[in-house]
Amino acid sequence: MDAKSLLASTLPLPLLMRVMRDRPWLTRRFSAQISTAFHMLYHSSANRTWRNTYWMGTPVLKVPLDLWIYQEILFALKPDLLIETGTYNGGSAFFFASIFDLIGKGRVLTIDIEDRPNRPQHPRIAYLRGSSTAPDILDTVRDAIQPRDTVLVTLDGDHAGPHVLDELRIYSKLVSVGSYLILDDTNLNGNPISRWFGPGPMEACREFLRETGDFEVDETREKFYLTYSPRGFLKKVR
Repeated sequence: MDAKSLLASTLPLPLLMRVMRDRPWLTRRFSAQISTAFHMLYHSSANRTWRNTYWMGTPVLKVPLDLWIYQEILFALKPDLLIETGTYNGGSAFFFASIFDLIGKGRVLTIDIEDRPNRPQHPRIAYLRGSSTAPDILDTVRDAIQPRDTVLVTLDGDHAGPHVLDELRIYSKLVSVGSYLILDDTNLNGNPISRWFGPGPMEACREFLRETGDFEVDETREKFYLTYSPRGFLKKVR
């Protein structure tokens, strides 16, 4: 079902709001329906939404609601190092560095297989070129971590399931207990968008969580209903 059909399948808005107000036990059902419809509409309107989002003039391919959640996490944890795979234009790295400026600490190490022109330059950002799973890149990443560092990792590179699972297995070991491993675009492959994508981040995440008890899904980070990381905010509990 496409976004338009899903929206059309909901109750008329005034009736829906009354039902949700008077029958709290129905709220979760209809909230999920509306959330899914809006998610699909948001994604299908790319030139208006996710391809038209900027942080201080730099394109950033993340949902603003997810960026707000990142801000809350960064302020709460005050990590020493944020490792990002999938730099692209550098918009999210620039956002993270700006939040670290406000916090007064923190560095961003961001990795991509290619260079792109006009990426933002910032004293808190270090760019690495190469595959996130290449031995030389991993050596550089590990060398950047100091013994007492609090480390947070966000994975937003190649979304093919096998690659994401490799990243999860590798980078999960670098995350500090109490910190997060955040997996972007778990919404692919029908979760709920791009249903023909094939196994991607969500499928890799499910397999990873079957393999380890060190992480738990933190559903409180999905409080704004729209997220590109459903079940992708993984908190390291041990």
